[in-house]
Amino acid sequence: MDSITIGLWTTGAMLVMVVLGMRVAFAAGLAGFGGLVWLRWDQFGYDPDRFWKALEISVKIAGQVPHSKVSAHALSLIPTFILIGYLAYHARLTTALFEAAKKWIAWVPGGLAVSTVFATAGFAAVSGASVATAAVFARIAIPEMLKIGYNKQFAAGVVAAGGTLASLIPPSAILVIYAIIVEQDVGKLLLAGFIPGLFSAVVYAALIIGLALTLKTVGPPVGGFSWRERFAALPPALPIVAVVVIIIFFVYNPFGDAWGTPTEGGAVGAFIVFVMAMVQGMRWRALKDALIETAKLTVMIFAIIWGVLIYVRFLGFADLPGAFSDWITSLEMAPMLILVCILLAYAVLGMFMDAIGMLLLTLPVVFPAVMALNGGEFVTAEASTFGMSGTMCAIWFGILVVKMAEFCLITPPIGLNCFVVAGVRDDLSVQDVFKGVTPFFLADGVTIALLVAFPGIVLWLPSLA
Repeated sequence: MDSITIGLWTTGAMLVMVVLGMRVAFAAGLAGFGGLVWLRWDQFGYDPDRFWKALEISVKIAGQVPHSKVSAHALSLIPTFILIGYLAYHARLTTALFEAAKKWIAWVPGGLAVSTVFATAGFAAVSGASVATAAVFARIAIPEMLKIGYNKQFAAGVVAAGGTLASLIPPSAILVIYAIIVEQDVGKLLLAGFIPGLFSAVVYAALIIGLALTLKTVGPPVGGFSWRERFAALPPALPIVAVVVIIIFFVYNPFGDAWGTPTEGGAVGAFIVFVMAMVQGMRWRALKDALIETAKLTVMIFAIIWGVLIYVRFLGFADLPGAFSDWITSLEMAPMLILVCILLAYAVLGMFMDAIGMLLLTLPVVFPAVMALNGGEFVTAEASTFGMSGTMCAIWFGILVVKMAEFCLITPPIGLNCFVVAGVRDDLSVQDVFKGVTPFFLADGVTIALLVAFPGIVLWLPSLA
């Protein structure tokens, strides 16, 4: 049996395990290890006496993965970014952000919902976890919206959708994972996420204002704040700006050399937020909770990476990515149409898998195919299909797939943000939250279409680095 056939059967078995409810980390690791044994035993002609030799070789190959890959320096960004988010919550920066946004923005139609979107965008700038963002604002923003007559389903939908902005706006754990899997510059990818993330927030806000002008259940504007109150609300939220500026200057200094690596920027940001939290009165119990929650989320992400990288190692031996790239480039379709079909496939796949697992499983196969569509990894902009160099295409595609991962965080039946919001609020069911996020599917569709049609939205900032 040829290696491609073994690769397809093994991949099919892994997908069956995932559909049946097995965790992605275990399904991918088991499929990858089983595939390695199968490939090696196939090379031995299925000799029963040499099965144990095939098993021994596969154990050595799979055993090297956890340390060799997870010890990558860039992965240390993930726990620091997650820790920043949890410490910021205990430093009460989330409440300060929401109060500032409310006093400056709530006068527009649907003002509290719009304020929530921009507050989540601000919190996303210091938190790399969408789930944490959704959980925090479910406690802060939903009660405020319900007080003035918002439909509870829509209020929950605003928080669940707003939480997804943390996937794009740096610091973003999922952007770091993408950069490591496809071996691209972490700093440029983090820079590339800023404008699309803010653009997504603006599209969400426009949708809410449009709905507020036509539906009474969205909620009236909130006024009555004096200019003194508005300016007084800004200083408590300024630490967020300080942390964002520090991370930017560690990634890319527009006035000279960068101050350090993105990892060092994340560590400095975490230390600054820690000091702020202590000043705000955080004590040992809150610090312990922040550290434990950070450890839990970090271990979950790293476990997925371990399992999937064993599967990726198997894919390399089976040469499935190369075969898929050859098949994609041989299709008699416009390359842009093929790219759109790939993005639509992500939308469907995201209904059944979590965002990180979905990207880790698909990128080793899909990324080489997209690069081949553009003309290769080292193609120049002039000779490319999409009008951008190989490096810029990798960044552009990264933002597109991460935006699709955002979309999957609110799509049924696995939309994780929706489950988190429902878990925080006893008065909401998961079905209520899924109904509330429905209008935001349209907003995400518009955003993705514009990012595909106008790559400059993504590429302008990293092109300056």
